Amino acid sequence: MEHLIRPVRADEWREVRDLRLDALRDPAAPVAFLDTYENALTRSDAYWQERTAAAAEGSQGAHQFVAEAPDGSWAGTLTALVERPDGEVRFGAAPGVDQTHVVGVYVRPEERGGGLADALFRAALEWSWSLAEPVVQRVRLYVHEGNPRAAAFYRKAGFVPTGESEPVPGGAGARELEYEVRRPVTG
Repeated sequence: MEHLIRPVRADEWREVRDLRLDALRDPAAPVAFLDTYENALTRSDAYWQERTAAAAEGSQGAHQFVAEAPDGSWAGTLTALVERPDGEVRFGAAPGVDQTHVVGVYVRPEERGGGLADALFRAALEWSWSLAEPVVQRVRLYVHEGNPRAAAFYRKAGFVPTGESEPVPGGAGARELEYEVRRPVTG
């Protein structure tokens, strides 16, 4: 794999926006994201600038990673959001421990199967475990019950189902299933 896995920079908001719009046009988008292409198109440049700045290198609340090809193009992304027991929870139940929540996982179709998703997840897990404050106890994510391909990948990456689930907003009874990886025991 020749891609560089790295955090986004605040000035890369156009690239973040364009990759997100591509992700929302993917055929799997309806079961992969809680957003739509049409909705994302209505967002202002200021929205994308703020979103990217919040997820850029050095931020403790969120960290967005990208897979950058040698030609500078972006082949994939994911974001890890810090969640505290007494803080904001973006989706699902409030955590009982400090955790990160992986969202926005996307790899371009022509790049799938080559290890990029694995590399993005390794970066997110390494970042999560490296935080000194808060000390993250688990990394979680949600997968739509109608997305078995993603669920299989997450299991392969070491995530296990917790048995928790949430209704999909506007999903006519569909559920998002929670998966987690617990902090490795050292010592």
